[in-house]
Amino acid sequence: MTKAFELRDLSANELAARAEEQAEQVMNFRLQLKSRKLDNPLSYRIARRELARLKTVLNEKRREAEKDEA
Repeated sequence: MTKAFELRDLSANELAARAEEQAEQVMNFRLQLKSRKLDNPLSYRIARRELARLKTVLNEKRREAEKDEA
């Protein structure tokens, strides 16, 4: 699990790549959870929160870039 302050040091491209990977992982966990093959249901929740954290920091960077352009 990565903290938000650690994510803020990454570039927007790195964040977007990590968010895409995390979204795939969340989808896989969701499928495993529904088919009752997920050993630890807590990992699904952790993955969802990590994806939300990534998207939040990515949106912060995008808003900051838009603000600097204006």
